[in-house]
Amino acid sequence: MKAIIAVVFALSVTPLGVAQAESWTPYRIPESGTSVDIPSSVFTELAGKPDGYGQQFRTSDGSADLTVQAVPNQGLPPAEFLARKSPPSGIIYKRIAPRFFVVSSIKRGKIWYDRCNFSRRYVHCVLINYPAAEKRQWDRIVTRISHTLSAD
Repeated sequence: MKAIIAVVFALSVTPLGVAQAESWTPYRIPESGTSVDIPSSVFTELAGKPDGYGQQFRTSDGSADLTVQAVPNQGLPPAEFLARKSPPSGIIYKRIAPRFFVVSSIKRGKIWYDRCNFSRRYVHCVLINYPAAEKRQWDRIVTRISHTLSAD
């Protein structure tokens, strides 16, 4: 009985929706061929359109958001593309490769994570913002989103 109570308590203190991140849905941007798996049980609300093509999503409590976006590739290498976006100072994690970049940091109590993959015609990106205090609960979600980002 104590074990059941402990499990119920543990689930009740996890962030809203994160405990139910088992429902995933492929999201595709038809114009660019960008595709990614999103946890539809976590990001339950539409939150507008980004620049270029795509969709913004957020959690029902507004504590986290996800943007799936594609913009035309202007022929810039990932490092130069990132520099032109003028990312905030204090980047904690940065990896730049010939066909993608990943950056992450903490700003106003939230972790922001940005990954962009480069194809010939488009730059395909996911941008995720979530509470820094809930980092461990979000790690698996962010990893799956990042690893499923692709293009036709």
